[in-house]
Amino acid sequence: MSPRETRAVALATAVAALHVLDDATLHREPGTSVRDQVAGAVVLLAVLAAGAVVFTWVRAGAQAALALLVAGLGITLGALHLVEAANGVSVGWNAVSGAVTLAAGLGALVVAVRVLWRSRRGGSRARRYVRRGLVGAASLVAVFFFVFPLYFAIGATHKPRSSAEAADLGRPYEGVTLRTSDGLDLAGWYVPSENGAAVIAFPGRSGPVEHARMLVRHGYGVLLLDMRGNGESDGRSNAFGWGSGKDIEAALDFLAARADVQDGAIGGLGLSVGGEQLLEAAARDRRLRAVVSDGAGYRTLHEYRKEGGIANALLLPQAALLFGAVRVLSPERYPEPIDELVGRVAPRAILLIEAGHGQGGETLNPLYFERAGGSKERWLIPEAGHTGGLDARPEEYERRVVGFLDRHLLRGAT
Repeated sequence: MSPRETRAVALATAVAALHVLDDATLHREPGTSVRDQVAGAVVLLAVLAAGAVVFTWVRAGAQAALALLVAGLGITLGALHLVEAANGVSVGWNAVSGAVTLAAGLGALVVAVRVLWRSRRGGSRARRYVRRGLVGAASLVAVFFFVFPLYFAIGATHKPRSSAEAADLGRPYEGVTLRTSDGLDLAGWYVPSENGAAVIAFPGRSGPVEHARMLVRHGYGVLLLDMRGNGESDGRSNAFGWGSGKDIEAALDFLAARADVQDGAIGGLGLSVGGEQLLEAAARDRRLRAVVSDGAGYRTLHEYRKEGGIANALLLPQAALLFGAVRVLSPERYPEPIDELVGRVAPRAILLIEAGHGQGGETLNPLYFERAGGSKERWLIPEAGHTGGLDARPEEYERRVVGFLDRHLLRGAT
């Protein structure tokens, strides 16, 4: 590797390290402290430092591999900031930081590719192509099983923010700010109840809009809430929803204090990770009287292993690295498995909705149904995609979901 190429990789490493430090200190997520960020930042900085030290000891091929690692980190971090800037959040700083980090990562990528190409030029043409083919295959395997889960974990714990646009929910709504028990401010919308009952539609103020409109048509109060670290809510994001049980607890506090909501008349409708979080919340808080969980799957390695199958067995190392990396990068505690929590919901009611073409472990719903007690229902929609039941069967979806909530929330509500 030439001195110029070495300097390019060193620059990319330094830029990535400064980006990590900046995210953990000067420009950390709203509502978070340096202590919340320190563990993940230390790990990323340690990886970069170890790579910089080892870089000077190894041959060109290994140097190129290390350059690819730095390139991937720079490209991932830079792209995440640029997406956030494109969404209109902290445009100035995010645009500059993202562009510089992305450019440095792309520079390291160019160096890595050039070095790999040069290092395989010796020998006959046939041997060169065989070596290049083997190196290419080995690189793809390494990327799929080791690099991809690491960078996916970074994306899962650094999701770009976006502002919620005004929505038509069928009736006027008011903007609300909820305070969690760990001191975060959450942004939400609330449509007051007309029938004495209210439903938490979770997560976000954009994903469940159609579901919220459906509930509003039947007189329900509906609370839409940006999950922590998402939209305009404080905190660090976690794509698997770890820690957002506190968000639902704050939502229950808010609804329980509303004059338009009768005692015992609070339910939840969760989509994907929202379904998982509402099941956990119901296991811990008896104020949540009925839960519709649409598209719940796995959010821990324990649940991933429960899904079984040959494909899952082959991908187990990838999943273990992914969940391990998320655990290190996230300040939130590792949650209890859903199959161990769901039995605590009884005697309150659960409706599990599963798509025939779902994703992320939706096939675990029969297990969750088996472990649940009390009043429980399960509905499989064979032709639906992930959380696509309302689109696939709008009339039946409305009849089943509203009927379920009516049976369990409207008794005694006025």
